Amino acid sequence: MFADFLKRLTQPEPDPLDDGDARLALTALLIRIARADGDFAPAERRQIESVITTRYVLDAEGAAKLMGNAAKLEIEAPDTVRFTRAIKDAVPYEDRLGVIESLWSVVLADGVRENEEDALLRLVANLLGVNDKDSALARQRVASAL
Repeated sequence: MFADFLKRLTQPEPDPLDDGDARLALTALLIRIARADGDFAPAERRQIESVITTRYVLDAEGAAKLMGNAAKLEIEAPDTVRFTRAIKDAVPYEDRLGVIESLWSVVLADGVRENEEDALLRLVANLLGVNDKDSALARQRVASAL
């Protein structure tokens, strides 16, 4: 279903993603973070829906469709390195900090910071070019807002 998208994503020099593909890739990454500990908790699912509804100004039907497509993409997607590279290429640094905040909001949504989620988020932050300090500050902002 996502063969063309994945083919473009895995090219040595992928083109920047258009808005629709960037939405899909980010939502799939949020799902990948949520699934990292083997438990896609309802609180994490609700948080992802909240993030995409707010970020992309979607109604419930639009959010459900994006979540469904992103869940399928996440299963078919290549390793996190290539997947994240596409987001990095498509999103300016300042907006990548917002991506990190969104990822932390999913990790913290169920009230449990699992080692698998922490490790994946550290990797993703690094791959997005976000340093540890900025990631930690993003986590603290999210935690204080919860």
